[in-house]
Amino acid sequence: MKDVVIACVGKPSAGKSSFLNAVTDATAKVGNYPFTTIKPNNGIAYFPIECPCKRFNKTKLCAPRYDGKRFVPIQILDVAGLVPGASEGQGLGNQFLDDLRHANALIHVVDVSGTTDANGKETVGYDPIGDIEWLRGEIHSWILGNLNKRWNQIVRRHVAVKASTAETLHNQFSGYGATLSLVQKSLDRSGVKEPMDTWEKETILKIVDAFLDERFPTVIALNKIDLPDSDKNISKIMRKYDQNKIVLSSALAETFLRKLHKQKFIQYEEGTDNVQTKEDMPDSDLKPLDEKLQNRIEKVQDLVLYRYGSTGVQDVVLKAVEILGLVPAFPVKSLTTFANTNGKGVFRDCVLLWPGTTVLEFADIVHPEIAKHYLGAETIGNRKIGEDDVITQENNIICFKTSQATHSSATGAPASTNTNTSGAHTAKK
Repeated sequence: MKDVVIACVGKPSAGKSSFLNAVTDATAKVGNYPFTTIKPNNGIAYFPIECPCKRFNKTKLCAPRYDGKRFVPIQILDVAGLVPGASEGQGLGNQFLDDLRHANALIHVVDVSGTTDANGKETVGYDPIGDIEWLRGEIHSWILGNLNKRWNQIVRRHVAVKASTAETLHNQFSGYGATLSLVQKSLDRSGVKEPMDTWEKETILKIVDAFLDERFPTVIALNKIDLPDSDKNISKIMRKYDQNKIVLSSALAETFLRKLHKQKFIQYEEGTDNVQTKEDMPDSDLKPLDEKLQNRIEKVQDLVLYRYGSTGVQDVVLKAVEILGLVPAFPVKSLTTFANTNGKGVFRDCVLLWPGTTVLEFADIVHPEIAKHYLGAETIGNRKIGEDDVITQENNIICFKTSQATHSSATGAPASTNTNTSGAHTAKK
């Protein structure tokens, strides 16, 4: 049971720490030499969703105040770089793989410019197309190796206790943060129906493949897109891999723009190509740019913003959230005012729910007393929804009915999560 964590992974010097700094307010150490990161760095990223306040003309009453766009927090983890042989303990392999246990999804940061080799050392002309399969292969070898070491013992116990295949595999995969339901989904994905004691090596490989897909869904962030050799490498990778899981990005460009925005040299809207200077906004309090800064901004615009529409950093996080299937949900006291018990705080709380979360489970997340005294729930249009109904984007604004008056916090911030500045929370899995 843990909050959503997305881990930045990849070989050393691919730009993982730069990506973390670009998408959060973290200050991870960066450098063009292997193993800049030794211990994991953490940060909180904020990704945008549409706030219901705009749809219901409640923007002025929305608390916290949003203009139709709400920024929801999610934890980002930057772990040590992976090198060939990590599954056998090479480099910081053991630490890297152990850090992955805490992640729900992965962002594989790939140096698409070809300026770092397989070990993260500075080079020229390296072909990064194999980096994607290589990283997955290391994680696959790690899990497979752990299974193979004990496979005969696992099968003997499985037959002796007459456990289900999912139960036996759960005992092996729980150390990677897998639930029983996730293991069952992995089995379903694999299509394997044969009894476990008849599995050949190929079958075990198939099971581990399916488990990886379920346990570590991955977004590929092709980083350093503004460097000379990036274009040709992007084209090759796009032809070979699923484009729905690939996002082009420039972490350093994003960090640069955010820094200038913070220092009031520019007005910059994250996730867009919208950059304005004192020259564009003469009546603003923006600082004037010297020639050097002006040239650097124009270079970022030419090589990144105007070509790709944004630095891509925010899009990477959005893609990870999309792959996880997270659903934002809004508990309200009234389906008319959308406020809390005091008539204030319109759409005050946003809770990120795992796919498949039911109405009653949501009630317990908001406050255990609501679940304890639960009578029913309604969504927009005063439409009743059942306790076993799954929360989706279509029924995610919910008013709970209880058998007695509950504590005022029961319609506010979820008791099981910490309130934060965005008014958003993440449900437990």
